[in-house]
Amino acid sequence: MAFPKIVFDHLARELSGDLSDEIEILKSYSHDASLFEILPALVVYPKNSADIQKLVSIVNLYKKDYPDLSITVRAAGTCMSGGPLNNSIVVDIVKYMQGEVVVNGNEAETLSGTFYRDFDRETLKTNQILPSFTASRELNTIGGMIGNNSGGEKNLRFGKTEKYIRKMNVVLADGLEYEIRPVSKLQLEELMAQDNFLGHIYRQIFNLIETNKEIIQKAKPEVSKNSAGYYLWNVWDGEIFDLNKLIVGAQGTLGITTKATLGLVPVEKHSRLLVLFLPSLKEVGQIVKTLLKFDPDSIESYDNHTFKLAIRFLPQLAKKMNIKNLGRLMLSFWPEFKMFLKGGLPQLVLLVELEGDDEVLINNKIAKIIGDLKEFKLTAHITNVEEAKKYWTIRHESFSLLRHKVSGKRTAPFIDDIIVRPEFLPEFLPKLQTILDDYRLIYTIAGHVGDGNFHIIPLLDMTDEASQDIILELSDKVYDLTIAFGGSITAEHNDGVIRTPYLKQMYGEDLVGLFKEVKDIFDPLNIFNPGKKVGGTKADIKRYLVGE
Repeated sequence: MAFPKIVFDHLARELSGDLSDEIEILKSYSHDASLFEILPALVVYPKNSADIQKLVSIVNLYKKDYPDLSITVRAAGTCMSGGPLNNSIVVDIVKYMQGEVVVNGNEAETLSGTFYRDFDRETLKTNQILPSFTASRELNTIGGMIGNNSGGEKNLRFGKTEKYIRKMNVVLADGLEYEIRPVSKLQLEELMAQDNFLGHIYRQIFNLIETNKEIIQKAKPEVSKNSAGYYLWNVWDGEIFDLNKLIVGAQGTLGITTKATLGLVPVEKHSRLLVLFLPSLKEVGQIVKTLLKFDPDSIESYDNHTFKLAIRFLPQLAKKMNIKNLGRLMLSFWPEFKMFLKGGLPQLVLLVELEGDDEVLINNKIAKIIGDLKEFKLTAHITNVEEAKKYWTIRHESFSLLRHKVSGKRTAPFIDDIIVRPEFLPEFLPKLQTILDDYRLIYTIAGHVGDGNFHIIPLLDMTDEASQDIILELSDKVYDLTIAFGGSITAEHNDGVIRTPYLKQMYGEDLVGLFKEVKDIFDPLNIFNPGKKVGGTKADIKRYLVGE
């Protein structure tokens, strides 16, 4: 859409940051790591929270005359769901609102546009980390982690970003910034008594939760992590009321987070990686159950398709690992080549990481794990530091290799984040593979098997109109299967354009109706990132698919 000149001029007068409606700039903000392309009408680079408050106030002022006006915050653009895409105003918080990290004890405060890598560098000076980092930890920002409620390979032990939010500064729909933190019963009553927009939100959300307790609790997914919808079941436990539990994971649909204080955990001294090669998927549930008894920091996985891809692109992997001698890297794959000659590639590779301050205890744990797994007749390998780097690189880079190195087709992240409880995997995974193989797709499966969370990335020719039908058909079938096993359609990548239309399939009419009420309470004019979490349709998926 053409951006209204009167609004542009008003923003240019009031904001200290930058604006751009140049077509090349707009194009650069029209895509993320998802399947979609949505051209914005304006990009705004706020210098501070005051700029964001003015932006929201000005959009409110003109919304009646220009109903398509809206605001979508964008950080690093690594989202795989289309979350930061919008055809109106895109707000880039990275250019100016980043880089400040203040560590105080076991907490750290930072601006939302700060890259995780910079945040991490500062917290490591105190021997602490924020453990909910993703595979894209070198690229993503703290604001993106909050917006998507990110998790990653350490989720098994440490949980997702929502667990580490201590307080946030958020610009709400009235154009004012508020500090949001957990409050007691007495503090909640005081907030609800306020005659302002924040008081209105507290009153309405409290009443919504109290009135619909049974619906909310019944709909809560019984899995270790979930990024679908709004987390109404986490807000009020009868003692503590925390609006942050709604704002985290909301993809900027309820307000704009400008600053956050996050909890940290100590970095442990020693780490060992045990690699397990599974000849079949039949016993994966029992194997994971055995592993969980030893409290590993992570149990990651990738499939035989991913391994074949790694062999195919060894030179690129060597570059990622800073290995100049390709022959040396090839030699490190000798154990896998021997397995291939004996009985074919393993169906699944598990990476079991154990960390702690006592190296002897870690080694004893690994020995006990290998002993307890003998009945499964799998191959186990205890890695050294260099070997561990190889396996982690394969796990982290499979999506990147698919995305950049396979010609004629592109990566298609649309069923990329399903989760079921690990005990269901022996039955679930073969059924999932049957569905995928019916479409004769090239795909990889990797993920956090300790949580039962898998990232499935098919390759599709997006110039073929049949690919649109495959995306919608396959989504329906895979989500039906996932929901039948009590799972979630997204464990960590969130809803965005690609999954919002499927929330009704997962939660039902009643809870999706409550999501709409939450959105209306926080954002009555629908100015914040419309079409995500609430209101998105399958027609939107077709409309915005990249046809390249």
